[in-house]
Amino acid sequence: MITLDGGYLEGGGQIVRTALALSVITKKPCCIFNIRKNRPKPGLMTQHLLGMRALAQLCSGALEGDELGSEEIKFFPGETYRDRVSVKIPTAGSITLVLQTLIPPALFAPKPIEISFEGGATDTFFSPTIDHFRYVFLKVLEKMAEVGPPPIEINILKRGYYPEGGAKINVKIFPITKIDNTPEQGDRRIKAYHLNSLNLIERGKLEKILVISGAANILKNKKVAERQIMGVREVFGKLKLPIEERVEYEQTQSPGSQICLIAEFKNTVIGADNLGKLGKRAEDVGKEAALELLKEEKSQACLDKHLADQILPYMALAPKKSQVTVSEITNHCKTNIWVIEKFVAGKFEIKENLISWIPKV
Repeated sequence: MITLDGGYLEGGGQIVRTALALSVITKKPCCIFNIRKNRPKPGLMTQHLLGMRALAQLCSGALEGDELGSEEIKFFPGETYRDRVSVKIPTAGSITLVLQTLIPPALFAPKPIEISFEGGATDTFFSPTIDHFRYVFLKVLEKMAEVGPPPIEINILKRGYYPEGGAKINVKIFPITKIDNTPEQGDRRIKAYHLNSLNLIERGKLEKILVISGAANILKNKKVAERQIMGVREVFGKLKLPIEERVEYEQTQSPGSQICLIAEFKNTVIGADNLGKLGKRAEDVGKEAALELLKEEKSQACLDKHLADQILPYMALAPKKSQVTVSEITNHCKTNIWVIEKFVAGKFEIKENLISWIPKV
Protein backbone atom coordinates (compact mmCIF):
# COMPACT_ATOMS: atom_id res chain seq x y z
CA MET A 1 0.00 0.00 0.00
CA ILE A 2 1.27 3.46 -0.95
CA THR A 3 1.16 5.91 1.96
CA LEU A 4 1.03 9.66 1.32
CA ASP A 5 1.24 12.67 3.61
CA GLY A 6 -1.71 14.85 2.53
CA GLY A 7 -0.04 17.89 4.09
CA TYR A 8 2.93 17.78 1.71
CA LEU A 9 3.83 21.10 0.06
CA GLU A 10 0.57 22.51 -1.36
CA GLY A 11 -1.34 20.26 1.02
CA GLY A 12 -4.76 20.50 -0.63
CA GLY A 13 -7.35 18.26 -2.20
CA GLN A 14 -5.26 17.75 -5.35
CA ILE A 15 -3.24 15.10 -3.53
CA VAL A 16 -6.39 13.07 -2.89
CA ARG A 17 -7.73 13.48 -6.43
CA THR A 18 -4.52 12.47 -8.18
CA ALA A 19 -3.63 9.65 -5.79
CA LEU A 20 -7.02 7.94 -6.00
CA ALA A 21 -7.21 8.24 -9.79
CA LEU A 22 -3.75 6.70 -10.21
CA SER A 23 -4.56 4.06 -7.59
CA VAL A 24 -7.33 2.76 -9.85
CA ILE A 25 -5.17 2.75 -12.98
CA THR A 26 -2.12 1.15 -11.38
CA LYS A 27 -4.16 -1.15 -9.07
CA LYS A 28 -2.10 0.02 -6.07
CA PRO A 29 -4.09 0.64 -2.84
CA CYS A 30 -3.25 3.84 -1.02
CA CYS A 31 -3.50 5.49 2.38
CA ILE A 32 -3.54 9.29 2.74
CA PHE A 33 -3.18 11.04 6.11
CA ASN A 34 -3.08 14.74 7.09
CA ILE A 35 -5.65 15.40 4.34
CA ARG A 36 -5.88 19.12 3.48
CA LYS A 37 -3.69 19.90 6.48
CA ASN A 38 -2.75 23.33 5.10
CA ARG A 39 -6.33 24.51 4.66
CA PRO A 40 -8.35 26.66 7.12
CA LYS A 41 -10.70 23.68 7.55
CA PRO A 42 -8.59 20.52 7.28
CA GLY A 43 -10.04 17.19 6.24
CA LEU A 44 -12.48 16.11 3.55
CA MET A 45 -15.07 18.60 2.29
CA THR A 46 -18.25 17.55 0.47
CA GLN A 47 -16.79 17.66 -3.04
CA HIS A 48 -13.78 15.52 -2.03
CA LEU A 49 -15.99 13.00 -0.29
CA LEU A 50 -18.45 12.70 -3.16
CA GLY A 51 -15.64 12.50 -5.71
CA MET A 52 -13.95 9.57 -4.00
CA ARG A 53 -17.24 7.78 -3.44
CA ALA A 54 -18.09 8.21 -7.13
CA LEU A 55 -14.67 6.79 -8.00
CA ALA A 56 -15.21 3.80 -5.71
CA GLN A 57 -18.59 3.29 -7.40
CA LEU A 58 -16.97 3.53 -10.83
CA CYS A 59 -14.34 0.85 -10.21
CA SER A 60 -16.13 -1.23 -7.53
CA GLY A 61 -13.51 -0.12 -5.03
CA ALA A 62 -13.60 0.13 -1.23
CA LEU A 63 -13.03 3.14 1.04
CA GLU A 64 -12.19 3.50 4.70
CA GLY A 65 -12.47 6.82 6.55
CA ASP A 66 -14.71 8.47 3.95
CA GLU A 67 -16.51 10.92 6.22
CA LEU A 68 -16.83 14.70 6.26
CA GLY A 69 -13.82 16.22 8.01
CA SER A 70 -11.84 12.98 7.90
CA GLU A 71 -8.09 13.55 7.71
CA GLU A 72 -7.15 9.97 6.82
CA ILE A 73 -8.52 7.53 4.25
CA LYS A 74 -7.62 4.19 2.75
CA PHE A 75 -8.64 3.26 -0.77
CA PHE A 76 -8.68 -0.19 -2.37
CA PRO A 77 -9.33 -0.10 -6.14
CA GLY A 78 -11.64 -2.72 -7.60
CA GLU A 79 -11.32 -4.80 -10.74
CA THR A 80 -14.62 -4.16 -12.55
CA TYR A 81 -16.01 -0.93 -14.00
CA ARG A 82 -19.59 0.28 -14.08
CA ASP A 83 -20.81 1.96 -17.23
CA ARG A 84 -22.94 4.57 -15.40
CA VAL A 85 -22.14 6.70 -12.37
CA SER A 86 -24.45 9.24 -10.73
CA VAL A 87 -23.02 12.04 -8.59
CA LYS A 88 -25.35 14.14 -6.43
CA ILE A 89 -23.78 17.25 -4.90
CA PRO A 90 -26.04 19.10 -2.41
CA THR A 91 -23.64 22.06 -2.16
CA ALA A 92 -21.85 24.33 -4.65
CA GLY A 93 -18.96 21.87 -4.77
CA SER A 94 -16.88 22.01 -7.94
CA ILE A 95 -17.89 19.59 -10.69
CA THR A 96 -14.61 20.09 -12.54
CA LEU A 97 -12.61 18.99 -9.50
CA VAL A 98 -14.69 15.82 -9.20
CA LEU A 99 -14.04 15.16 -12.89
CA GLN A 100 -10.30 15.40 -12.27
CA THR A 101 -10.67 12.26 -10.16
CA LEU A 102 -12.96 10.34 -12.52
CA ILE A 103 -11.58 11.03 -16.00
CA PRO A 104 -8.16 9.31 -15.83
CA PRO A 105 -9.50 5.90 -14.73
CA ALA A 106 -12.47 6.13 -17.12
CA LEU A 107 -10.13 6.60 -20.08
CA PHE A 108 -8.61 3.20 -19.27
CA ALA A 109 -11.93 1.42 -18.70
CA PRO A 110 -12.98 -1.41 -21.05
CA LYS A 111 -16.14 0.42 -22.18
CA PRO A 112 -17.62 3.93 -22.40
CA ILE A 113 -18.76 5.44 -19.11
CA GLU A 114 -21.53 7.95 -18.54
CA ILE A 115 -21.38 10.25 -15.52
CA SER A 116 -24.34 12.40 -14.52
CA PHE A 117 -24.11 15.29 -12.07
CA GLU A 118 -27.08 16.61 -10.17
CA GLY A 119 -26.21 19.62 -8.08
CA GLY A 120 -22.82 21.21 -7.59
CA ALA A 121 -21.28 24.17 -9.42
CA THR A 122 -19.98 24.43 -12.96
CA ASP A 123 -18.30 27.72 -12.10
CA THR A 124 -17.06 28.32 -8.57
CA PHE A 125 -14.06 29.63 -6.70
CA PHE A 126 -10.69 27.83 -6.39
CA SER A 127 -11.34 25.51 -9.33
CA PRO A 128 -11.36 25.60 -13.13
CA THR A 129 -14.57 26.91 -14.70
CA ILE A 130 -16.38 24.42 -16.89
CA ASP A 131 -15.44 26.46 -19.98
CA HIS A 132 -11.72 26.39 -19.17
CA PHE A 133 -12.11 22.66 -18.56
CA ARG A 134 -13.88 22.09 -21.91
CA TYR A 135 -12.01 24.45 -24.19
CA VAL A 136 -8.49 24.38 -22.75
CA PHE A 137 -7.84 21.21 -20.72
CA LEU A 138 -9.85 18.84 -22.94
CA LYS A 139 -8.40 20.33 -26.14
CA VAL A 140 -4.86 19.61 -24.94
CA LEU A 141 -5.87 16.16 -23.71
CA GLU A 142 -7.29 15.38 -27.16
CA LYS A 143 -3.79 15.84 -28.58
CA MET A 144 -2.71 12.82 -26.53
CA ALA A 145 -5.52 10.56 -27.71
CA GLU A 146 -5.12 8.23 -30.66
CA VAL A 147 -7.09 8.83 -33.84
CA GLY A 148 -10.84 9.12 -33.58
CA PRO A 149 -13.43 11.44 -32.02
CA PRO A 150 -12.70 13.40 -28.82
CA PRO A 151 -12.60 10.97 -25.87
CA ILE A 152 -14.81 13.13 -23.63
CA GLU A 153 -18.19 14.75 -24.28
CA ILE A 154 -19.69 17.26 -21.82
CA ASN A 155 -23.32 18.31 -22.05
CA ILE A 156 -24.28 21.23 -19.78
CA LEU A 157 -27.99 21.06 -19.01
CA LYS A 158 -27.88 23.71 -16.28
CA ARG A 159 -25.09 25.85 -14.87
CA GLY A 160 -24.54 26.20 -11.16
CA TYR A 161 -22.98 29.04 -9.18
CA TYR A 162 -22.05 29.60 -5.55
CA PRO A 163 -23.71 29.37 -3.03
CA GLU A 164 -26.51 26.98 -4.08
CA GLY A 165 -24.97 25.12 -7.02
CA GLY A 166 -27.83 23.20 -8.60
CA ALA A 167 -26.04 22.35 -11.86
CA LYS A 168 -26.97 19.46 -14.14
CA ILE A 169 -24.27 17.95 -16.32
CA ASN A 170 -23.91 14.78 -18.37
CA VAL A 171 -20.43 13.52 -19.26
CA LYS A 172 -19.54 10.63 -21.54
CA ILE A 173 -16.00 9.26 -21.52
CA PHE A 174 -14.80 6.93 -24.23
CA PRO A 175 -11.93 4.57 -23.41
CA ILE A 176 -8.68 4.83 -25.30
CA THR A 177 -9.27 1.58 -27.22
CA LYS A 178 -9.34 0.17 -30.71
CA ILE A 179 -11.15 -2.76 -32.32
CA ASP A 180 -8.91 -5.27 -34.07
CA ASN A 181 -10.65 -7.01 -36.99
CA THR A 182 -7.77 -9.05 -38.35
CA PRO A 183 -9.01 -12.23 -40.11
CA GLU A 184 -6.68 -14.45 -38.10
CA GLN A 185 -8.60 -13.70 -34.93
CA GLY A 186 -12.03 -14.41 -36.35
CA ASP A 187 -13.76 -12.08 -33.89
CA ARG A 188 -13.86 -8.46 -32.83
CA ARG A 189 -11.34 -8.06 -30.08
CA ILE A 190 -10.82 -4.83 -28.20
CA LYS A 191 -7.23 -3.93 -27.42
CA ALA A 192 -6.15 -1.02 -25.27
CA TYR A 193 -4.55 1.93 -26.95
CA HIS A 194 -2.18 4.08 -24.99
CA LEU A 195 -1.99 7.82 -24.72
CA ASN A 196 0.32 9.53 -27.13
CA SER A 197 3.23 11.40 -25.64
CA LEU A 198 2.76 15.15 -25.37
CA ASN A 199 5.39 17.44 -26.82
CA LEU A 200 4.44 21.09 -26.65
CA ILE A 201 7.48 23.31 -26.94
CA GLU A 202 6.41 25.86 -29.56
CA ARG A 203 2.95 27.44 -29.67
CA GLY A 204 2.86 28.37 -33.30
CA LYS A 205 0.79 31.25 -34.66
CA LEU A 206 -2.16 32.68 -32.73
CA GLU A 207 -5.32 31.73 -34.65
CA LYS A 208 -8.14 33.05 -32.48
CA ILE A 209 -9.13 34.27 -29.03
CA LEU A 210 -12.57 33.03 -28.02
CA VAL A 211 -14.25 35.08 -25.28
CA ILE A 212 -17.18 33.33 -23.58
CA SER A 213 -19.03 35.59 -21.15
CA GLY A 214 -22.03 34.22 -19.28
CA ALA A 215 -24.35 35.05 -16.41
CA ALA A 216 -27.58 34.03 -14.73
CA ASN A 217 -30.80 35.15 -16.40
CA ILE A 218 -31.62 37.29 -13.38
CA LEU A 219 -28.64 39.51 -14.33
CA LYS A 220 -29.65 39.95 -17.96
CA ASN A 221 -31.26 43.36 -17.48
CA LYS A 222 -28.02 44.62 -15.97
CA LYS A 223 -26.15 43.34 -19.06
CA VAL A 224 -23.55 41.67 -16.86
CA ALA A 225 -22.22 39.33 -19.57
CA GLU A 226 -21.89 42.18 -22.10
CA ARG A 227 -20.16 44.41 -19.53
CA GLN A 228 -17.63 41.69 -18.75
CA ILE A 229 -16.73 41.69 -22.44
CA MET A 230 -16.43 45.49 -22.35
CA GLY A 231 -13.76 45.03 -19.68
CA VAL A 232 -11.89 42.65 -21.99
CA ARG A 233 -12.07 45.15 -24.84
CA GLU A 234 -10.70 47.89 -22.61
CA VAL A 235 -7.57 45.83 -21.86
CA PHE A 236 -6.99 44.64 -25.41
CA GLY A 237 -7.54 48.18 -26.65
CA LYS A 238 -6.01 48.73 -30.06
CA LEU A 239 -4.28 45.36 -30.19
CA LYS A 240 -5.22 43.76 -33.47
CA LEU A 241 -6.27 40.37 -32.21
CA PRO A 242 -8.56 37.83 -33.91
CA ILE A 243 -11.33 37.83 -31.30
CA GLU A 244 -14.63 35.94 -31.30
CA GLU A 245 -17.15 36.91 -28.61
CA ARG A 246 -19.96 34.82 -27.19
CA VAL A 247 -22.60 36.02 -24.71
CA GLU A 248 -24.68 33.48 -22.77
CA TYR A 249 -27.48 33.81 -20.21
CA GLU A 250 -28.95 30.80 -18.43
CA GLN A 251 -31.53 29.94 -15.80
CA THR A 252 -29.69 29.14 -12.55
CA GLN A 253 -30.52 28.69 -8.88
CA SER A 254 -28.08 31.38 -7.73
CA PRO A 255 -27.11 34.66 -9.42
CA GLY A 256 -23.59 34.55 -10.76
CA SER A 257 -21.40 35.14 -13.79
CA GLN A 258 -18.26 33.80 -15.40
CA ILE A 259 -15.92 34.68 -18.23
CA CYS A 260 -13.34 32.55 -20.00
CA LEU A 261 -10.77 33.63 -22.60
CA ILE A 262 -9.37 30.87 -24.80
CA ALA A 263 -6.35 31.62 -26.98
CA GLU A 264 -6.06 29.05 -29.76
CA PHE A 265 -2.60 28.68 -31.28
CA LYS A 266 -1.52 26.37 -34.09
CA ASN A 267 -0.08 23.80 -31.65
CA THR A 268 -1.76 24.49 -28.31
CA VAL A 269 -4.45 26.28 -26.31
CA ILE A 270 -4.08 28.53 -23.26
CA GLY A 271 -6.76 30.22 -21.22
CA ALA A 272 -7.74 32.53 -18.38
CA ASP A 273 -11.03 32.73 -16.52
CA ASN A 274 -12.72 34.73 -13.78
CA LEU A 275 -15.93 34.80 -11.76
CA GLY A 276 -18.35 37.54 -10.88
CA LYS A 277 -18.63 38.47 -7.24
CA LEU A 278 -21.13 40.47 -5.20
CA GLY A 279 -20.01 44.10 -5.11
CA LYS A 280 -17.54 43.68 -7.98
CA ARG A 281 -18.06 45.55 -11.26
CA ALA A 282 -18.68 43.25 -14.21
CA GLU A 283 -16.20 45.29 -16.25
CA ASP A 284 -13.49 44.51 -13.69
CA VAL A 285 -14.22 40.77 -13.95
CA GLY A 286 -13.49 40.96 -17.67
CA LYS A 287 -10.44 43.18 -17.20
CA GLU A 288 -8.82 40.78 -14.76
CA ALA A 289 -9.32 37.82 -17.08
CA ALA A 290 -7.88 39.74 -20.03
CA LEU A 291 -4.83 40.86 -18.03
CA GLU A 292 -4.26 37.28 -16.91
CA LEU A 293 -4.40 36.04 -20.51
CA LEU A 294 -1.91 38.69 -21.63
CA LYS A 295 0.42 37.60 -18.83
CA GLU A 296 0.14 33.99 -19.97
CA GLU A 297 0.72 35.02 -23.58
CA LYS A 298 3.90 36.93 -22.72
CA SER A 299 5.40 33.83 -21.11
CA GLN A 300 5.48 32.14 -24.54
CA ALA A 301 4.66 28.86 -22.75
CA CYS A 302 2.41 26.21 -24.30
CA LEU A 303 0.42 25.54 -21.12
CA ASP A 304 -1.08 28.11 -18.78
CA LYS A 305 -0.35 27.81 -15.06
CA HIS A 306 -3.78 26.34 -14.26
CA LEU A 307 -3.53 23.65 -16.93
CA ALA A 308 0.03 22.57 -16.15
CA ASP A 309 -0.67 20.48 -13.03
CA GLN A 310 -3.85 19.00 -14.57
CA ILE A 311 -2.04 17.49 -17.56
CA LEU A 312 0.88 15.95 -15.60
CA PRO A 313 -0.81 12.60 -14.76
CA TYR A 314 -1.58 12.00 -18.43
CA MET A 315 2.03 12.71 -19.41
CA ALA A 316 3.14 10.07 -16.92
CA LEU A 317 0.66 7.53 -18.30
CA ALA A 318 2.00 7.87 -21.84
CA PRO A 319 4.63 5.25 -22.76
CA LYS A 320 7.29 7.64 -24.03
CA LYS A 321 8.96 10.87 -23.02
CA SER A 322 6.80 14.01 -22.91
CA GLN A 323 7.86 17.65 -22.73
CA VAL A 324 5.82 20.81 -22.17
CA THR A 325 6.60 24.44 -21.46
CA VAL A 326 4.50 26.05 -18.74
CA SER A 327 4.03 29.68 -17.76
CA GLU A 328 4.68 29.02 -14.07
CA ILE A 329 5.81 26.09 -11.93
CA THR A 330 3.21 26.37 -9.18
CA ASN A 331 3.04 24.50 -5.88
CA HIS A 332 0.13 22.58 -7.38
CA CYS A 333 2.54 21.42 -10.10
CA LYS A 334 5.24 20.39 -7.64
CA THR A 335 2.75 18.59 -5.43
CA ASN A 336 1.24 16.66 -8.31
CA ILE A 337 4.70 15.64 -9.49
CA TRP A 338 5.44 14.24 -6.02
CA VAL A 339 2.20 12.21 -6.00
CA ILE A 340 2.55 10.87 -9.54
CA GLU A 341 6.08 9.61 -8.98
CA LYS A 342 4.77 7.50 -6.08
CA PHE A 343 2.53 5.52 -8.45
CA VAL A 344 4.13 5.53 -11.90
CA ALA A 345 7.62 4.33 -12.80
CA GLY A 346 9.51 7.32 -14.11
CA LYS A 347 10.62 10.81 -13.16
CA PHE A 348 9.76 14.41 -13.93
CA GLU A 349 12.55 16.86 -14.67
CA ILE A 350 12.16 20.64 -14.44
CA LYS A 351 14.49 23.01 -16.25
CA GLU A 352 13.38 26.63 -16.07
CA ASN A 353 9.83 26.49 -17.46
CA LEU A 354 10.22 23.12 -19.23
CA ILE A 355 8.71 20.03 -17.59
CA SER A 356 9.81 16.63 -18.95
CA TRP A 357 8.51 13.19 -18.05
CA ILE A 358 11.09 10.41 -18.39
CA PRO A 359 9.48 6.96 -18.13
CA LYS A 360 11.43 4.17 -16.52
CA VAL A 361 12.37 1.62 -19.15
